[in-house]
This record gives sequence, structure tokens and C-alpha cells, in this order.
Amino acid sequence: MSGVPVGREVVVRVPATSANLGPGFDTLGLALSVYDELTVTALEPGRLEIEVEGQGADGVPRDASHLVVTAIRYAFDAVGREVPGLRLRAVNVIPHGRGLGSSGAAVVSGLLAAKGLLAGDVDLDDDTLLRLATEMEGHPDNVAPALFGGLTIAWVDDGRPQHKKLLVHRGVAPLVFVPEFTMSTSVARSLQPLQVPREDAVFNVSRSALLIAALTQSPELLLAATEDKLHQNYRAQAMPDTDRLVRALRAVGFAAVVSGAGPSVLVLADGPGRRLEAVAVAERATDTPWEALMLAVDVKGGTVREYAEGST
Repeated sequence: MSGVPVGREVVVRVPATSANLGPGFDTLGLALSVYDELTVTALEPGRLEIEVEGQGADGVPRDASHLVVTAIRYAFDAVGREVPGLRLRAVNVIPHGRGLGSSGAAVVSGLLAAKGLLAGDVDLDDDTLLRLATEMEGHPDNVAPALFGGLTIAWVDDGRPQHKKLLVHRGVAPLVFVPEFTMSTSVARSLQPLQVPREDAVFNVSRSALLIAALTQSPELLLAATEDKLHQNYRAQAMPDTDRLVRALRAVGFAAVVSGAGPSVLVLADGPGRRLEAVAVAERATDTPWEALMLAVDVKGGTVREYAEGST
């Protein structure tokens, strides 16, 4: 029998993320001010109720295969606790299949919900949350900023994921162009070669190092710092509209990159005022309709805002 009191309620909020940021493939990630919100209530064992509204509401399952439910169960199993019955109410704002970390956000939402449900019994600390999220997601570049906010550097040391959170310079102003079409992460990753030329690897090492400096200290270096030779060119054939927009924006000085696996485009503008100029460039560059989201860097990451106990 579950030790979670029936009626305990947890409210979780998790930001969107953009991974890679150009040269930082599978390593760098940025939390953005678009949020999925999840309310989870503990029910009697065996019950499962799921309500979803917003992004992906028509396509996500309403059974135990729902990714949030899977993540909650994964956390409970990891600490040897029985999962209670669950009522989920998900309000999804992060676009699905657009390279903004929606699956990572779902995993983090479930793990943070488990943390809240288990409060007073088991403490899921930051290291444990990152480990569980990475095991589920496969790599830590999206889940680290979703958990901790800000700019994160993620790596694996002796099989254990690690992260370092950095504060982004206040002059950096994110802008995301979101198309109507989607892109499969697995398809995008399949387009990359298993080996790359040595000079391309060295190129990306230099740009990744420069990008940390640009994002934290010197936004004027962002255009040079976001150059990449490891993944974007290889994926361009599957996302011609995305590639066209990235090239058009970079040609006039904007630090534009593919957001995650795409097809959204992230612009790291060196000041809020320049974002309107980027929108005008996008309107001229392609016939594809793009939704322009003028965002901030989220600095908190995922939060468990409250939990309460009562009866249902």
C-alpha cells in the first residue's frame, strides 16, 4: 500500500528549454519562460485520472503510458515506494515536437511531482532528480535546464550526469520562431554522421568555449559564438525552411540557431530591442508562417509550488 496520504496535492511548473545553442551539441541548454503546469493529486491505489489541455491535448495518452505517469512511477520505483492512485491535470504550453524540450519537461514534471508526493518520507535531491531524468531522457542537455533553470552545462562523469548552472548576461534577449510543422528528434539525430572531420570538432570546441563567455559576459560575441559544424548542416536537408530562416537571420547579424532538434529557431539577440528587427527579417525571408515568442531566460527551473493534504 502507498504511504502517500490520499488527497495530497502537488503543483509543478517546468520551463521550456532549448538545447545545443549552436555548437554545444548534447551539452549546453537554456531554460526559457514558457511553462507547462501540472497538478497531481494522490488517490486510492489503482485509480488513474488524466486531464490534459493545451499543446498536444489531442494526441497524448490518457493511461499509464502517459510520460508524466511513467516518470512518477520511475521515481517511486527508484526509491522502493508503491505508487498511489493518481489524478493528473496538465496544462501544456510548451509546443510539442518543435525542439523546445517538451518531452524533457514532461519527465521533469513527473519527477518533481514524485518529489512533492514523497515529501516527508523520501527526499529526492537534485543529483537524484538529474540522474533519473537523464536515465529516462537519454541525455542531460534538456533536463538539466528544465530542472535548474538558467544556462546549464551538462556532462556525464563515470556514468553519472553532472551539471553547472550559469547566470546569463542581462543583455541577452531570447526570441524563438515556432513553425506549424514538427520534427522527430530521433529522425534529426539519425541524419548526423558517426564521425566528423577533426577540424570541425576543433571548430566546435572553440565556439562552445566562446559561447559561454558570450552568454555570461559578452553578448556582442554571440554571432561568432553560435557557429556550428557538428549537427545543423547535416539536419538542414530535413528542415529546409528552418535552415533558410537561420541563414537569413545570421546573414544580417543575428545569432540564430536551430533550437534543439528543431524545427524551431532560437535567436539570442544582444538586446531586447533588436528582436523586432529579427521578426521583420523572418517575415521577409520565408513564406512559412512562424510564431515569434519573445521570451526571457528562466532562472528558477522546475518548481514544486505547493502541496496539501485533504480528502477526495
